Formats: sequence, structure tokens, C-alpha cells
Amino acid sequence: MHTVGIQPITLNLDQLRPQHCSPEWSSNSVIFYFAPPPNQGESDTRLHRFLHALPALPQSFILISTTGVYGDTQGQRVNERSAINPQTPRAKRRASAEEISRVWCTENNVRRVVLRVPAIYGPDRLPLERLRSGEPVICQEESPIINRIHVDDLVTICLTAATNTHLQGVYNVSDGNALSMTEYMRMVARLANLPIPKEISFDEAQLTLSADYLSYMNESKRVDNSRLLREFNLRLRYENLEQGLLSSLYESAILS
Repeated sequence: MHTVGIQPITLNLDQLRPQHCSPEWSSNSVIFYFAPPPNQGESDTRLHRFLHALPALPQSFILISTTGVYGDTQGQRVNERSAINPQTPRAKRRASAEEISRVWCTENNVRRVVLRVPAIYGPDRLPLERLRSGEPVICQEESPIINRIHVDDLVTICLTAATNTHLQGVYNVSDGNALSMTEYMRMVARLANLPIPKEISFDEAQLTLSADYLSYMNESKRVDNSRLLREFNLRLRYENLEQGLLSSLYESAILS
């Protein structure tokens, strides 16, 4: 990472003290904060400790958040003006991080960009083992709408957020291809030459699928990425989900 001018910082964010955080940077530095919140509670105590331990102010602070802060909208479209309604403990901690960063950046006059990111896919980030194991999916009629972004496009978005100092505030990140989890699993199976998964009802899924997976399946929304595309002035490399999946499969040597 040093070759591209990125200085990684290794810290214990659960036991952080001001004297432990002493990175060397200039006044035009950019902080990318990708660390997850703690596993308990409704506040991101890690981010709070980090920000209040910084020995110097950066020019910009870029926070990775989640579209999960919107909660379940029953498939309705959400944009950056939509009210947030986090419904899981992890989404509430992400919403806490957004507010903590907003207050700190406002008080210290630091440019802040929040990227609300959906499911990330790419090489080695595909549900191939679930398909190979024959794990069922929820039937199409009950399957929630899920949003995604290819990892390469997410990297481009992060770098643009760092270099374009006119960007500020909250941005939804998505490739614009909102479709059900069942449709997604079918597409991955078809492209990877794997069996199409069996479909079961949501009630049956309660007895079959893990609690973590089911909590993810309890929310359905369509993420509007128009502000991102307009203000970042970019064209996503993988606007087409099928092309993104094929590229991921070839790069992972699943296809040749």
C-alpha cells in the first residue's frame, strides 16, 4: 500500500489511548476508516476512540457505512434524503458511526464523505460454496430485493472520494442492479455451471438457514445511486451484473 501513498495504521480500537495513535501525516491527508464497529451495543465506540485519539487533523475523512441503515422498506427505493431506520444491532452501530463522524468533522472543519455500501461481490466473494452444498434459497415471491457493488468499482469510488475535494456528505453506493437474492443466486449458479438452488418458503427457511443469514433476508430495498454517478462523475466498470460476475469467475479461475 505504501507504493500508492497509503499508510496503513495498526491499532487496537478496543483499548486505544491518545498516545497509541501517532501516525505521521500532512495537513492534506485523507483518512479512510473501514474498521467495523464492535460486536455489541448500539454505539461505535471504536470510531469514537479513534477520532478522539488523533494527534492531528486530516483534510478529509472517508467512512464506509452500509445501506443497512435504511432498514426494511419492503422493496421501495431509497436515496440519500430518505430517513434512516436501522433495525438490526449492527445497522444501529453503523448509524452511530455516521453521527459520531458528522459531529466530529463538523466541529473540526474536516471534509467528510460517508459511503453507504451494500453487498460487495467480486473474485472470492461469490456464494459458490453455498451453491455447491445445495443450500436452498427463499422462493422468488418472498425473496427480498438486495443491492450490490463490485469490489473494483468500490475501490474506484473510494479513491475518487479521496481525490475530489468537492465531494462531501452521504452517498449511496450501488451498481443500480437491484434484484432479489433468489435471482442473484440463480444467475451465479448458471454462470458458474452449478446446480440451480432449490426454493423454499420463508417459513421453511426459519428452520433451515442461519440466524445471521435470515436477519440479512429480512430487509428489502432498492438503492438509488444517481447522486453518486452524477457528483462523482464516473461510469461504473460493472454496470452490468452478469459481466461483473463473469469477470469475477474468470479471475477466480472458476471459469477458463
